[in-house]
Amino acid sequence: MATRGGRKKARPQPKPADHDVHVADGVRLQKVMADAGVGSRRKCELLIEQGRVEVDGVLVLEVGVRVDPETSVIHVDGMRIQQDQTKITIAVNKPTRMVSTMSDPQDRPTVAELIAGRTERLFHVGRLDYESEGLLLLTNDGELAHRLQHPKYEIPKVYLVTLDGRLPNGVGSRLLKGIELEDGIASFDKFKVVDQTSMETLVEVELHSGKNRIVRRMFDEVGYPVTRLVRTAIGPIRLGDLKQGRTRILGKTELGTLMSRVEM
Repeated sequence: MATRGGRKKARPQPKPADHDVHVADGVRLQKVMADAGVGSRRKCELLIEQGRVEVDGVLVLEVGVRVDPETSVIHVDGMRIQQDQTKITIAVNKPTRMVSTMSDPQDRPTVAELIAGRTERLFHVGRLDYESEGLLLLTNDGELAHRLQHPKYEIPKVYLVTLDGRLPNGVGSRLLKGIELEDGIASFDKFKVVDQTSMETLVEVELHSGKNRIVRRMFDEVGYPVTRLVRTAIGPIRLGDLKQGRTRILGKTELGTLMSRVEM
């Protein structure tokens, strides 16, 4: 696969140990961890003693530390634990000819129909256009949604793209280098031809731009219209074998990894 180079950012180093995170009237750290589903209280104590737990960016080595379960930010092995059990993030495999929003003035099908049984107030993270399909994230965590869409964090998205026609040599390099669109320069971070016939080409691309219909517009610009577009990944979250029109709640590990990517 051709690439412009990795963009994954290193996690900030823990703050000096003299930065006090102890909250006198708080809850013991191991209890907060256990309540969040990390493991038994004894397992959580071992994780602390092994130097695998940070609170507000500070490495904690003593099991007697107390924290505020509502405001303290806790990471285990670099992944943030989900303390607020009312917050959820859902992966959706959006079908084509469905809008990403919860309502539509034109009365077209919406992703709200796929989560009709849920009571949380969920909203979409980014969008997939009406004709596109694949991975879409829904969440009731406003801070997570905001950060995932913020250009600062450069969250990569991966797409499988079917193109009309056989793609000649050199087009991929051009798209990696960058092309001029009406709203500025656009480029892919990675580009790979997966399959090709005389009639069509299947490529996998990765980019971090969140501009509207950016993948379709880039291929239109080089003269190879998109006939099918499927998003297969958002950061560390993969579509996998999730069937079209189905949903799944992100597990603690993958949610922690996702939150770490946006420094939460």
